[in-house]
Amino acid sequence: MSISKPYLLFLGDVKDELAAKTAHGVLDWRPEWCLGQITLPGCKAHTSLPEMSLTEASEAGAKTMVIGCVNAGGVLPDHWIATIVDALNNGLDIAAGLHIQLGSIPAIAEAAAKNNRKLHDLRFTDFTFPTGKGEKRSGKRLLTVGTDCSVGKKYSAIALQRGLAERKISSDFCATGQTGILIAERGIAIDSVISDFISGAAEYISPATKDDHWDVIEGQGSLLHPSFAGVSLGLLHGSQPDAFVVCHEPTRSTMRGVSTPIPSIQEIIDLNIQFGRLTNPDIRCVGLAINTMMLSENHAKNLIEELSEEHKLPATDPVRFGTDPIIDHICAEFKLV
Repeated sequence: MSISKPYLLFLGDVKDELAAKTAHGVLDWRPEWCLGQITLPGCKAHTSLPEMSLTEASEAGAKTMVIGCVNAGGVLPDHWIATIVDALNNGLDIAAGLHIQLGSIPAIAEAAAKNNRKLHDLRFTDFTFPTGKGEKRSGKRLLTVGTDCSVGKKYSAIALQRGLAERKISSDFCATGQTGILIAERGIAIDSVISDFISGAAEYISPATKDDHWDVIEGQGSLLHPSFAGVSLGLLHGSQPDAFVVCHEPTRSTMRGVSTPIPSIQEIIDLNIQFGRLTNPDIRCVGLAINTMMLSENHAKNLIEELSEEHKLPATDPVRFGTDPIIDHICAEFKLV
């Protein structure tokens, strides 16, 4: 995927920072691609980038406005359309990870055509995926899974892949969501694939490779989330992981967007092993990625130590404290140099 840079990040009028996770993700992992942000009245999220009008962004050299916010169902609110049209009129392309194609909205399609601008629909592909086969394939795969959605599966996967690469271990990051695709410029938005073909799509993005190569696959949802468990299960079966890392945000009492209580880390470990054995009998948990951004440093370190001892697994916050404990364990478990 080739999207013109630099980016202007659109945060809309979202009600919290987590709803702007696409903007934050792109900025955190690709800061050199980001120029500024634009918000609507009432927005409760902000990045470290300067606020810009569309005219200012265009004059500063922005090439694409990225819809950097998400909501349940990936819908496009009607009151965002005017800003998107104005961006096209100011010479910017648009990139969005919505469940609706930008070009299906007449005002946006007309403005794109009039200004000869591109519309990038990150969740859509022309590729037809086969059904999953569950057959053993060469290479190694690591999947990040979660006790909830939006707990750090993408960040952990990118950090772990970079940690492997730093040790000269052949590896790739496999994006399965719109933010990951923006960061990697490749991948499949797995939640937009028809349910019968989710496992096949997961097999496609993590194909047979050399025996010493690792695909690190971005997880989605959670096996116990009422809204997203189906996507999580299909991704687990298709990615056929040899190893998985459980991602957890310790300050939550209920899953995001629903009233369901957060499951325990052990429940998630047990379920992923139980269901993952269908396509990889040797699946194992190799670590815990604890999202401690809401905790003080001392509290975070103490909690990580407690969870590591409780589960007899390496634990860390991959962004805050690095990935070495988990990478060390992977190297020992799989006898990597």
